[in-house]
Amino acid sequence: MARYKPVDVKLSSDQEAEAVRIFEQIRGAFEEEARRLARLLASKPDCQLFGQTEFEVRDRVHALGAEALEATAAERVKKGRLSRS
Repeated sequence: MARYKPVDVKLSSDQEAEAVRIFEQIRGAFEEEARRLARLLASKPDCQLFGQTEFEVRDRVHALGAEALEATAAERVKKGRLSRS
């Protein structure tokens, strides 16, 4: 199984402040979903960890990524940095 290394991004002070605001907006959703994922995984026997369960986990992680993108876009629209086209 491939492991992905976290990306260490250097941010300006303005970018770091934006990152903190976005993090605060998405933290609850991520924690709630992590709990649901843990419960899903705990409910599966070893022989069912992959296959359908794997796709369910991937779908949920992609949905969380979409929430993060939406929160970022909303933050930037609010500041007039991104148009709603």
